[in-house]
Amino acid sequence: MVVGSGPNGLAAAVSLARAGISVEVYEGAETPGGGCRTEALTIEGFHHDVCSSVHPLLVASPFFRDKDGPAPSIPLRFPEVALAHPLGGSHAAAVTGSVAETAAGMGVDAAAYRRLFGPFEDGSEAVVDFALAPLLRSLPARPLLAARFGAAGLLPARVLARRFRSDEARALLGGVAAHSMLPLSAPLSGAFGLLLTALAHSVGWPVVEGGSARIVEAMIRGDRSPGKSGDHRPVDPLTR
Repeated sequence: MVVGSGPNGLAAAVSLARAGISVEVYEGAETPGGGCRTEALTIEGFHHDVCSSVHPLLVASPFFRDKDGPAPSIPLRFPEVALAHPLGGSHAAAVTGSVAETAAGMGVDAAAYRRLFGPFEDGSEAVVDFALAPLLRSLPARPLLAARFGAAGLLPARVLARRFRSDEARALLGGVAAHSMLPLSAPLSGAFGLLLTALAHSVGWPVVEGGSARIVEAMIRGDRSPGKSGDHRPVDPLTR
């Protein structure tokens, strides 16, 4: 039995179902998905993501990278500008493509930006695997890169942002770190800013065409890669 049909609960249920185990998912809300839902909230014909709306881990996480996973059936769109942080008036800081391209717009912080994010641009897959792995269960594939990420990520985002001098670079890091739902003075809040910004450079911040609920729908159906044979085990959340 799995309690809760958010992406984490459904990922657990799908993994168990793939292993041939009978699974029941219990959800207290009227619809499955937790924070990964899409609803008609305003005018007719428009749908809105209720909580999560960009999904770099849909590309980068080990669960969705699995060849038998639901990712191939989920239509993604990749914006040219992954994210931006307004700073008043018409001024804004933005992550646009590679670390080098983004750093070029950082002025006095160009070199500091490249030093912080450059090592993780090509190694983001190893960092994600390390960050999402069970604690103390396995050694990281790239231990030096993992150590570098851990040393910076343990810091509060407010402390990590002091590596920069400009409002632009500090705003980008702090705004992304706020996705942790932690105070920016809290330890580990820097890890969220570091990882999610690195993913913006390496895989982008894709949105789901038709809304984030399509991720949940694909997981419930038990979608497999095109042409993949074998058992098709849908997961049916039991809502109230």
